[in-house]
Amino acid sequence: MASRGKSETEKLIHNLQEQMDRLVNQLSDLEDCKEDLDEDEYEETKSDTIEQLKEFKESLDKMMGGDLSLVDELNSMQLAIRAAISEAFKTPEVIKMFAKKQPGQLRQRLAELKRDGSLGKLSSAAMVGQSVEILTALKKLGETLTPEEEAYLSSNSSSSLKEFEQVSGNMASGDKVLAVAGSQVQQAAK
Repeated sequence: MASRGKSETEKLIHNLQEQMDRLVNQLSDLEDCKEDLDEDEYEETKSDTIEQLKEFKESLDKMMGGDLSLVDELNSMQLAIRAAISEAFKTPEVIKMFAKKQPGQLRQRLAELKRDGSLGKLSSAAMVGQSVEILTALKKLGETLTPEEEAYLSSNSSSSLKEFEQVSGNMASGDKVLAVAGSQVQQAAK
């Protein structure tokens, strides 16, 4: 009897993860095809995808209110969605690794960025932006950052990343995260 509902909970989490992956991949594909689309088409498609993310977030909010066994998994997904909506993270790949709690892959991506930056394959601005996103994601996942990484993060973080870090700093205060995420969604809807 102890496992009652466990398989259903796992299936629900799996389905939610697949839906989130689909939406994040949709954002990623949109960014990859940005140059093939006219500006209006790009903005409309991006707006539609962000609206789907908002609706998905609302569904997660409802689930979190009624099923406490899902809270940890849903908190993780909700923070990733909040980051996408607020555009604290601009890189869908980073959002995906953060949501799936993959610090190893994030560290590997950070090393690739440093390599590509030193080889001139990546602009300095793109390297800094993505590096900051990855370091923020690692910090939120509970990874220990080196003093150099902490200094880099504090000197290069955007205001939206700093707000994301501040609000999500205490995972136990889910109500606070939900309140700020809700206000972000309302602001984005205006």
